[in-house]
Amino acid sequence: MRKLDEQREVLYVIRTFDVLMSSGVGLEAAIHTIGNGGYGIISEDFSSMMSRLRKGNSKGLGPELKVLMKKAESDGYKRLLNTMYTNVTQNTDIIETLRKQGTRMENERTEAVKKYIEDLGSVPETLLSIGMIGPIILAIAGLVPQLMSGDLGAFMQLPPTSTINAVVNVGLLVTLLGMAMIGLKAHTKDPGL
Repeated sequence: MRKLDEQREVLYVIRTFDVLMSSGVGLEAAIHTIGNGGYGIISEDFSSMMSRLRKGNSKGLGPELKVLMKKAESDGYKRLLNTMYTNVTQNTDIIETLRKQGTRMENERTEAVKKYIEDLGSVPETLLSIGMIGPIILAIAGLVPQLMSGDLGAFMQLPPTSTINAVVNVGLLVTLLGMAMIGLKAHTKDPGL
């Protein structure tokens, strides 16, 4: 769950860092702002880190970022924390690095969404086919005893009506389960962005 939350929020955090720091806000102030923002688990991490820094229960920003790097689960969040750590320890150009990371992440997300759309391309047609044709065929199968009851019934022997009704009911249940399984398959392929 943590990894999914990190993946969902990290691009927004990077873009916020870019905007804040491009406008002259320092790294610690940007971390504080994101810690107060609505960026899920990342905001919680930054808020607790800044709280420890303010109370003096920490060895500094660099070691705190190292602790967060060990705690991070997604690659994007680890890269962001590593960029911040490198900036703190080596005074690198964090804004340009964040812009490159953001662009790379946007491209990765775009590819993930394209793949998701391609994977789901046939799902609506399949759901319509199963959801429309299955019940129609089963309804016709349920009507066969009434259609074959008169003189036509002499030509062939039909199973009892209760058997046909059971087959129709089971068929409708299988159709419903098939549609649910297709929907579940589509839901599990969701990239979570």
